[in-house]
Amino acid sequence: MTSLNKTISDSRDDTQLADTYSQHLTDVLIETGRVIYGQQNAIKQILASLLSGGHALLVGAPGLGKTKLVTTLSTVMGLSAKRIQFTPDLMPADITGSEILDEDQHGKRHFRFIPGPAFCQLVMADEINRASPRTQSALLQAMQEKCISIAGKDYPLPAPFHVLATQNPIEQEGTYPLPEAQLDRFMVQIDLTYPDHDTEKAMLLATTCAEEITPRNILSPEMLIQAQSLVRRLPIGNDLIDSVIRLIRNARPETSTDPFIQQNIAWGPGPRAAQALMLLIRAKALIDGRLAPSQDDLVALAPAVLRHRIALTFAAKAENIRLDNIIQTLLQKSV
Repeated sequence: MTSLNKTISDSRDDTQLADTYSQHLTDVLIETGRVIYGQQNAIKQILASLLSGGHALLVGAPGLGKTKLVTTLSTVMGLSAKRIQFTPDLMPADITGSEILDEDQHGKRHFRFIPGPAFCQLVMADEINRASPRTQSALLQAMQEKCISIAGKDYPLPAPFHVLATQNPIEQEGTYPLPEAQLDRFMVQIDLTYPDHDTEKAMLLATTCAEEITPRNILSPEMLIQAQSLVRRLPIGNDLIDSVIRLIRNARPETSTDPFIQQNIAWGPGPRAAQALMLLIRAKALIDGRLAPSQDDLVALAPAVLRHRIALTFAAKAENIRLDNIIQTLLQKSV
């Protein structure tokens, strides 16, 4: 009986906590929207990935505000942030840090580790695909294990730790495709598009005036960690779990029964995609002020989770088959 009473009490506490954080997250969206115009959907998806403990990849042409969006979110979320500008000559040690030979006051020499810019709570990897694959992979261990190994010793990264990377379209000059293993570490890929007429007009009026809008701090790292724990405790129905599994398995040519998928998809998403969806749809529900996710949340977030985890065959590319159209077809058959 005591155990039952404790479960009911925990449930009530989570309900109150969810109401509190839902209001805080609404304030985060409002405050970020004061600086970033016309990207409400992208802001919500990035926020969902942070609440899920994941990393996000922002893809779009130069000048769409990707860097500004990340720096604004770091201020609003209260996270210590560092920006790394990826260039062709950037080396892995420029990201992770390196050991130097030091000498103490007694003349004794020893190696001392100098932490790199990866040692912060929010790493902004700007134009990540302009660096070589060797340098890109410097973030792999950090993104997966939240630590960095140098000379056989592990150095834990601050908590929470997130990577928000920006990427120019791969067709542009001087870019290197990200390895599939690294792409899979990003919980979502968010494609940014050009603003509409009214949004661009409002942006011009706001950004060319005498005073620039400065975002306010809303959350703290401790609050974000608590919200991440709450997301994992939110309930999710068996029907929704089955929809997630069905969607992921239908997207793999090995497990799909659809000839169209088998012919046009070279390889599909792994279990990490299903894990990402399970967390993201809970996070979106919390942002929207709900205690449990719905099928609509799955439909809204599936493209961001799948578009960088599915590869088209050469035949599909030759026939100009679009990946987003395939994802919509998968959603119609799975949800």
